[in-house]
Amino acid sequence: MAVSDSPSGGSTPPQQEQQPNKYAFTKPLSLAGPTHADLQRNNELDKFLLDSGLYESNEESAARKEVLHRLDQIVKNWVKQLTRQRGYTDQMVEDANAVIFTFGSYRLGVHGPGVDIDTLCIGPSYVNREEDFFVILHNILAEMEEVSELQPVPDAHVPVMKFKFQGISIDLLYASISLLVVPEDLDISHGSVLYDVDEPTVRSLNGCRVADQILKLVPNVEHFRTALRCLKFWAKRRGVYSNVTGFLGGVNWAILVARICQLYPNAIPSMLVSRFFRVYTQWRWPNPVMLCSIEENELGFPIWDPRRNPRDRFHTMPIITPAYPCMNSSYNVSASTLRVMMEQFRYGNKICDEIELNKAQWSALFQPYIFFEAYKNYLQVDIIASDADDLLAWRGWVESRLRLLTLKIERDTNGMLQCHPYPNEYVDTSKLCAHSAFFMGLQRKEGVRGQEGQQFDIRGTVDEFRQEINMYMYWKPGMDIFVSHVRRKQLPAFVFPGGYKRTRMPRHISHQAEKTGDDATKCYSGSGSGSSERCIKRKSCPEMVDKKPGKPDKRASISPQRLECVSPESCTSKSGGTTQMSIECIEVVRLAGSTTKDANDNCEVKSSDALPGSGLSTEVADMQISEPGFVDTTHDMLKSRSVEIPNENGVLNGDKAQDLALDCLESAETESTNSLSNYKEGDNDTDQRLDKECNFIPRAECSDYVPNASSQNLNCEGDVCVADPDQF
Repeated sequence: MAVSDSPSGGSTPPQQEQQPNKYAFTKPLSLAGPTHADLQRNNELDKFLLDSGLYESNEESAARKEVLHRLDQIVKNWVKQLTRQRGYTDQMVEDANAVIFTFGSYRLGVHGPGVDIDTLCIGPSYVNREEDFFVILHNILAEMEEVSELQPVPDAHVPVMKFKFQGISIDLLYASISLLVVPEDLDISHGSVLYDVDEPTVRSLNGCRVADQILKLVPNVEHFRTALRCLKFWAKRRGVYSNVTGFLGGVNWAILVARICQLYPNAIPSMLVSRFFRVYTQWRWPNPVMLCSIEENELGFPIWDPRRNPRDRFHTMPIITPAYPCMNSSYNVSASTLRVMMEQFRYGNKICDEIELNKAQWSALFQPYIFFEAYKNYLQVDIIASDADDLLAWRGWVESRLRLLTLKIERDTNGMLQCHPYPNEYVDTSKLCAHSAFFMGLQRKEGVRGQEGQQFDIRGTVDEFRQEINMYMYWKPGMDIFVSHVRRKQLPAFVFPGGYKRTRMPRHISHQAEKTGDDATKCYSGSGSGSSERCIKRKSCPEMVDKKPGKPDKRASISPQRLECVSPESCTSKSGGTTQMSIECIEVVRLAGSTTKDANDNCEVKSSDALPGSGLSTEVADMQISEPGFVDTTHDMLKSRSVEIPNENGVLNGDKAQDLALDCLESAETESTNSLSNYKEGDNDTDQRLDKECNFIPRAECSDYVPNASSQNLNCEGDVCVADPDQF
């Protein structure tokens, strides 16, 4: 436990040799250990992680410990000062205390160079968060030379103060517990710390309690740490690591990895990474991922319970924290971001299969996702302020609300327009005012036929979003936000490495390659009605699964889940026809390597992996009524798919292995969880489309700033939504 005498929190309780079943509340899927090939792959993975610079040096580790020690002394002096000012006795002043705990990646032991340290300050009952923490302590820190980039976020779901101390990023939370004197050896895992505290305090305490509980629930802490370090690195490379944007954050990835450790207790990190993708590619969301049974307590705090809490029924990807009160740690995930993550899970599963067949190296798994070649259309969100300090606070506020824009677009288009928010921030250094930009990819929902001329008018949606953003209580003149639609060819240069776009292959060369059969699966399509005629018509597309070695590299390194197409508009189909028809063929979503047929278009498509999209929601298992438990986490959690499940005697293949794995999971999960009554997805009919005649672009406070592209009415072109071409 990380208390003030050892604020680093990096140490782990000694690991005891125990049976694997003691750690999990369900039976494991396999008790098999590593083979010689697994050990070899594990050594290669260790070397790759080390060469990638994921481990900090001894000097950096010592610097972190020193910063935490200094922070611990600061909060102790702060509490003593408040105790003296409020007229308490000299003895009370002497005994007054506050302690620092760590949580997140630092507590779990998977932090890398340059990452922030998540910290929690626990103080006595008479020191509050609103005035004492966010005003008095804030002012103390602001006057210190070692502190920079101080940013309070009091209105966050978990109120936090962000800053850098001697160059090391700190996220500091505060919890006031119902004690007049906080003991130096406070046991934060004990339920008594939750007595007589409010919900923001519970959420602040939960970070530390969850981290400690995760470490207690995994069979092998070191294997867990290596696998988690690897998968966090993968998630960042693939653009799906960001809780605030609607993807998954550190605690979400930790729980997902810990569950795999429970299901494969004797697996080493290379095996855990492979099993991670294998399991979650098949997982039937919204069935929850849990490390232990959901605990109820006489304290009465709300827990994740879809039977009692209607709001919990609409959670898309429940990942439940293991400490009371159990909460859904991934409430930010939307249908759009889940779609993106499922695509990336399939990508990871495919690469891991190739690694196990010695057809790929670990470096292939960590190839960066080329976001700006994945879509035809984007929303660009520009954030400006008068200076860097104002931008820091303003950007933090806007970024914390960006996921709402995704949800509003899903709501107002009834899910027909899908968004892919990208968590990376971009800066245009040529602007005189302080600037930051975020981007979202746009496309029509996969597998849905669009009507000719159909429009998605989201100007009203954006206007509503801007009005909410401008309610920021710390707003200052110069703070503004611009939301504009840009096509791929109009993307600003500052989003590309080196400030310039990669050279594209000329159109006539691409068509020549298609005629020779080297690029049978791709075609360029321009804007407007003429785009459909530019696609090469065919009666079949046999090469849609595997990319040929001689194929020209037109737009490389995009997720292979799009039938090896480099952009949503570039797939051809058996029906020949228009680009729209070829995209509609993709709605036929099946398992890897399967051949399916679209009844409407008479189109045959081979998919290299199952594509998420409209089929995702239909694959979610219905949950049956059962008392008095929660959610049926049986074999319906995993999609029916033939997998290899190793056991103590070797490897089972095909249906036998599948039945073994799913039956094991079924019997195990049902021991501690039951079905949810009347669990249904929300009815989209309650949300109506909004078509308001309002502009995207507000009046600019900074005369230097001009958005990259003017606002446009979005309409449908082929598979995605684009601005009306007549307005260009």
